Amino acid sequence: MSVLFILIIVSLVVAASFLVAFIWSVKAGQYEDGYTPSVRMLFDDELLSKNKKSVKK
Repeated sequence: MSVLFILIIVSLVVAASFLVAFIWSVKAGQYEDGYTPSVRMLFDDELLSKNKKSVKK
């Protein structure tokens, strides 16, 4: 039975540490720009094709 209490305490400590790490990352600005990385690969090809066209002229 005492092992169960130890496991509960350890799991609460791990959960609290993940919560603190998440709050710290939000305050540090890790999640500020959520739109640009998802569409950056869509715009890279257009920029490369425009640069190739200007080089060919």
